[in-house]
Amino acid sequence: MDIILKHRSIRKYKSIEPEDEKISKILEAASRASTTGSMQVYSIVVTKDKEIRKQLWDSHFKQDMVLQAPVHLTFCADFNRFSKWCEQRSAKPGYDNYLSFLTGAIDALLAAQNAALAAEALGLGICYLGTVTWMADRFIEILKLPQLVVPVAALTIGYPDENPNLTPRLPVEGIVHQEVYSDYSPEDIDAIYQSLENMSETKQIIEENKQETLAQVFTLNRYKKADNQFFSQKFLNTLTQQGFMNNNED
Repeated sequence: MDIILKHRSIRKYKSIEPEDEKISKILEAASRASTTGSMQVYSIVVTKDKEIRKQLWDSHFKQDMVLQAPVHLTFCADFNRFSKWCEQRSAKPGYDNYLSFLTGAIDALLAAQNAALAAEALGLGICYLGTVTWMADRFIEILKLPQLVVPVAALTIGYPDENPNLTPRLPVEGIVHQEVYSDYSPEDIDAIYQSLENMSETKQIIEENKQETLAQVFTLNRYKKADNQFFSQKFLNTLTQQGFMNNNED
C-alpha cells in the first residue's frame, strides 16, 4: 500500500541497467493483471537497444527520460495473436472493430499499472508516457507492429537519479461518488480544486505560461482544442490502418 501512495514519476535515471531478474518479475506481474474474459489481448514490447530508444525518444516529443532510462516498455492492444489462435482452432474471429480495440486497450493499461507497481516494489523508478497515442503511427513503424496491434501506453524503467516531491492529487472526495454519480455544483468545483490552485508551484506555472488561471494553462497551452482534434483524427486513422474500424454489420 505504501508503494502506491508514494508513487513518483521519475524523469532522471542512473546509467545502471536493471537486472534481468527484476525485469522478468515486472513482466510476470504485468501478465497477472485483470483481463477481459481471460483473453489477455495485449502485448508488451521491451526495448533496450539504444538506437531504437533514440527513435522512440524522437516520437515521444524528445522527452529525455526515454534516452536516460535503460528500459522502455510499450503496451499494446493486441487482437493479432488472439485472432490467429481462433483461426488455427477452426473459429472465426470478429475482432476488427472499435470495441475490440477498446477491450485490448483496457487490458494493456491494466498490465501497465501492474508493471509500474512491480517496478517500484523492486526499487526501480518509472514514468508513464501517454504520448504513445499521439504518435501511434510512428510507434507502429518503429516497433514493427502488425495489423490489429496498436500502442496505448509506455513506461520508462530504471534506477532513479532523483527523488521528486509527490505530485499533488485532487482530494478523494472530489473523485468518488457514493451509490450513483452526483454532479458537481460550482461550490463543489471550487472546493475540489482550491488546494491545487493555491499552491506556489501552480502560481508559478500560471505565470510562466502567461495565463490567469491553471485551467487556462490546460486549455490554451498544454492540451489545446486544435491539438486534441488533430491527434484524435490521426489516431482514428491509425485504428483504421491497423484494422480496428470495421464497425458495420456484415
